[in-house]
Amino acid sequence: MSTKHISVYWYFIFTITLMFSYSALGQQNKSQTENLELYSEIAHMDSVLFSAFNSHDAEKMSILFTKDLEFYHDKNGLSGYEQTVEAFGRLFSQNNGMRREILKSNLEVYPINNYGAVEIGVHTFYHMENDQRIGGTFKFIHLWKKENGQWKISRIISYDH
Repeated sequence: MSTKHISVYWYFIFTITLMFSYSALGQQNKSQTENLELYSEIAHMDSVLFSAFNSHDAEKMSILFTKDLEFYHDKNGLSGYEQTVEAFGRLFSQNNGMRREILKSNLEVYPINNYGAVEIGVHTFYHMENDQRIGGTFKFIHLWKKENGQWKISRIISYDH
């Protein structure tokens, strides 16, 4: 093969590689933009959920859960929608200043095709006991379902207690 043919061959390989690289980069940027939008939506929904939690409004929280909710807790096991709403009601009736704060730097959000999104994070719960603020930091996974333009949590996994 002559030097001219080798140069044309490598130019062709370089051009094809560059085309695929730009195509992949375009897809990556589109994906990052879509993921940023999804991240913002889920972060917002998380703040709506825990605004209701911090104001001790179990009824407002309940509308953010699907009726087939499954809540998996490493200490308490599995509970459904009714059990979960009742448990939040009992918790709030204790009037111990229970609050939740998310560690935003640890929040992860990933799309689930034709369903919604998964949110993975770490949050701290605080309450008052003997005039002292007591807290614990735990991990969670929320499976968000988007139906008719509305986000609701269908599965909760709370662990590392």
